[in-house]
Amino acid sequence: MRSNTQDDEPVIVVRGLKSAFGEQVVHDGLDLSVRRGEIFGVVGGSGTGKSVLMRSIIGLQVPVEGEVEVFGQPTIGREEIELTDLTKRWGVLFQGGALFSTLTVAENVQVPIREFYPNLDGALLDEIAAYKVVMSGLPADAGPKFPAELSGGMKKRAGLARALALDPELLFLDEPTAGLDPIGAAAFDELTKSLQKTLGLTVFLITHDLDTLYAICDRVAVLADKKVIAVGTIDELLALDHPWIQEYFKGPRGRAAIATVERNDHAPEGAK
Repeated sequence: MRSNTQDDEPVIVVRGLKSAFGEQVVHDGLDLSVRRGEIFGVVGGSGTGKSVLMRSIIGLQVPVEGEVEVFGQPTIGREEIELTDLTKRWGVLFQGGALFSTLTVAENVQVPIREFYPNLDGALLDEIAAYKVVMSGLPADAGPKFPAELSGGMKKRAGLARALALDPELLFLDEPTAGLDPIGAAAFDELTKSLQKTLGLTVFLITHDLDTLYAICDRVAVLADKKVIAVGTIDELLALDHPWIQEYFKGPRGRAAIATVERNDHAPEGAK
């Protein structure tokens, strides 16, 4: 886990969030705070509303009750045009990449840039897109390709390139390593950690991947019982006696993740 120091200034604050679909209540009285500069993991069982929480924060899901602030500004109940300056400050990698199939990778990256800067010169757009493609770990020749020509891992990176298009301060990642093989998942984790450090990002990360939690997350929030039942480092969570937390972090996959971390900690510096 990273040990660098973060500000205590909250970038995201959620208070008393209630989310529902008809009579099905997903969240009820959910509170959450994400500090500037941290990689913040969110875990929970199926149906606990991890993606709903993210969508509520970025304004794609309107909650029944509660308050959400990002960079100190409320996001609920405001017109889209009022949030323009705010939404330019974050990028989102949706689960599966959510790329436009009829656009090339480079054109996908250009979508948010064109939305906010419609008069930008075409040559400059191409230059920015090419830079973001390489930044995301893709080969330079991936830009002219269509999503159908990419592997699953490359689609994730293309989605990441688009999320980084506007040089965001805050990055939302929804299951970024889902469907990747262990080597590809580990490489994506390392890329995330490198980008966070280089660009000074705050990262809100939804994941089921225990290796990801151990490798790069500073703190982790656990969703259960329609709210956040615990937030802390993994060591702090392991000390709690909640049944789901114990089963999740100390089950077979949890023990395997711990063993991986311990091997890496004791490996020679050049072998890590």
